[in-house]
Amino acid sequence: MKAPAPKYAANDGVIAAAQAALGDMLIEATDLVGEVNLTVDRARLVEAMIALRDGAGLQYQALMEIAGVDYPARAERFDVCYMLLSYTRNHRIRVRVTTDEVKPVPSVTAIWPVAGWLEREVYDMYGVLFEGNDDLRRILTDYGFRGHPQRKDFPLSGFVELRYSEADKRVVYEPVQLAQDFRNFDFMSPWEGAEYILPGDEKYIAPPPPPAPPAPPPAAKVEEKPAAAPEAKGAPTPATADQVKEADDSVKPVKARVRKPKTSDGPEDTGIGKASPDAGPAPADPDVVKKPRKPAKPRAKKGDEA
Repeated sequence: MKAPAPKYAANDGVIAAAQAALGDMLIEATDLVGEVNLTVDRARLVEAMIALRDGAGLQYQALMEIAGVDYPARAERFDVCYMLLSYTRNHRIRVRVTTDEVKPVPSVTAIWPVAGWLEREVYDMYGVLFEGNDDLRRILTDYGFRGHPQRKDFPLSGFVELRYSEADKRVVYEPVQLAQDFRNFDFMSPWEGAEYILPGDEKYIAPPPPPAPPAPPPAAKVEEKPAAAPEAKGAPTPATADQVKEADDSVKPVKARVRKPKTSDGPEDTGIGKASPDAGPAPADPDVVKKPRKPAKPRAKKGDEA
């Protein structure tokens, strides 16, 4: 098996077979993006569906889905689309009819009983009426729901909201109250040059600017003496001989603090020849107990052996 699911049959010859079976019931036939779309007359929908189910080269036995589409700008704003599947040919097509809020669409429940639930869904979401459906009631929304939520002109928030009331001990409906009105966002940060006031900011009153700090008092001017011009090299000093003698006498000689003059370098001075600063016999280990050595036997003299 080359594919996880069998491929559908090609669209070759499907439109020609549909035109032969439907005749003047077919309004438009297109083959776009690999799908065959047939637009048929709304009043003759049931007759067209029977022809597509039993016609030669067609044989679309199953109704898979019914969907609605809303185009508010058109006179007949709604499309009702029927998805058909042929078991014998392994092929799908889409059949389409147009209508508005008043004109009913013939029901196909006599051909496919499953269409009863599918038509109820289109009625609930779009408000399309189906003539011949004996149980045309809402199927997805609540009993008291007002409007049809899939229409393009239906508000996103709805008309009413429900909640459980402790006072009434039941679910009650109330008008929708939005905490914030809808508005257009321009995604511009108000700190980056927005030239408008955001809602709520008009209540903000800017504080007065802080007072300017007092100016520092002017600093006292110090009269600077003009620097003396450097004297020429070899010029006589202006100090007198007595002043020079007093300056020399005030300087005390510094004596070197040497207790013993150094005469030679010994091991105690250089450290050469010592294993360590504390070189000496190793102290006895108190944890090691040495056995007393046995006294050695005196050796016999050569003359005593005889």
